Amino acid sequence: MGDLAIFYEWAMFAVRWLHVVTAIAWIGSSFYFIALDLGLRQTPSLPPLAHGEEWQVHGGGFYHIQKYLVAPEFLPEHLTWFKWESYATWFSGAMLLVLLYYVGADLFLVDRNVLDVPSWVAILLSAGSIVLGWLLYDALCRSPIGQSTTGLMLVLFAILVAMSWGYTQLFTGRAAMLHMGAFTATIMTANVAMIIIPNQKIVVADLKAGRVPDAKYGRIAKQRSLHNNYLTLPVIFFMLSSHYPLAFATQWNWIIASLIFLVGVVIRHYFNTRHARKGNPHWTWAVAVILMLVIAWLSTAPKLPGAGDEALANASGERFMATEHFAEASLVVQTRCAMCHTAEPAWEGIYQAPKNVVLDNDAAIANHAHEIAIQAGWSHAMPPGNVTGMSAEERALLVQWYREGTGS
Repeated sequence: MGDLAIFYEWAMFAVRWLHVVTAIAWIGSSFYFIALDLGLRQTPSLPPLAHGEEWQVHGGGFYHIQKYLVAPEFLPEHLTWFKWESYATWFSGAMLLVLLYYVGADLFLVDRNVLDVPSWVAILLSAGSIVLGWLLYDALCRSPIGQSTTGLMLVLFAILVAMSWGYTQLFTGRAAMLHMGAFTATIMTANVAMIIIPNQKIVVADLKAGRVPDAKYGRIAKQRSLHNNYLTLPVIFFMLSSHYPLAFATQWNWIIASLIFLVGVVIRHYFNTRHARKGNPHWTWAVAVILMLVIAWLSTAPKLPGAGDEALANASGERFMATEHFAEASLVVQTRCAMCHTAEPAWEGIYQAPKNVVLDNDAAIANHAHEIAIQAGWSHAMPPGNVTGMSAEERALLVQWYREGTGS
């Protein structure tokens, strides 16, 4: 089991690496094509049916790009589809969700102070809410509300606010923020997989069959692509939020999540306006800064309980508390780690427990046995710079304790 724990950590690292790489590819191509689309120019030299063109320079060469709203009179044999970046990002993200929040549901997903349910119930709520989000969003886009871009965005924002609050009533603060990212990213990937790509395939099939494609498919795909463009920055924030308790571990975390959507919208509005050559709306940066200051102020509100505030160990924690060397391991943690990982850290420059992980009681230490063994047993990541002088013997004790709890 000790070797399995190390393998599990590397599996998470590998999947996270994949997720970041594919997300860079997806976001990069998405931002590029939005900027390209907004920067297209109509010139007298355009071929028939062409909507606009753009000249660009990169990598020592020049690119001449033309866009057709429907399709040109003929298609080349080779046609590049931009979809795998989106699919790979979503699948790798889903794998991370399973590895971290579903496998570790007792610790990272379920907060007994918020909703005391078995892990399997929390997992069903998680998966169900993500699927429900796409179904509701898609229904709105297809409804009369979907005919108004502004109206649809306002209703969508109201839904996102409601989901931000709802997730905080179901899961830990950390999981609530992450689920806002998963909820939104699922909408974005489903837009690609179920709307944008199928519509493009219909156009291609019509063209090959000699039919004139219906322009509505392009309009629908463009609307969904625009939504994806505005939702990208908030998703990135949510994916990073698990490292910052000031974002997820305050009582106003749901308002913080809601305001982040507005920050993302105004920033994208600035770049979209510039790319469309419609001016430089510098006011958007002032709005973004003000919103971030409001978010920083909200984060000063009382913190949510950390894991260490729970009086009872979870199911796996009980096994670690029953081991022969638990008392010794607990003493090491409270001696070497608890000056930072406590409700009121005593270490200078540390004002809150890192990642809201509190390790000042036996139940909390037992619940975090896996993380303790990885961070301070097999590796020397904690304490940072070994500032508290944890010895090699103490690290070996933590590993021995972990092996006892896992039966390895």
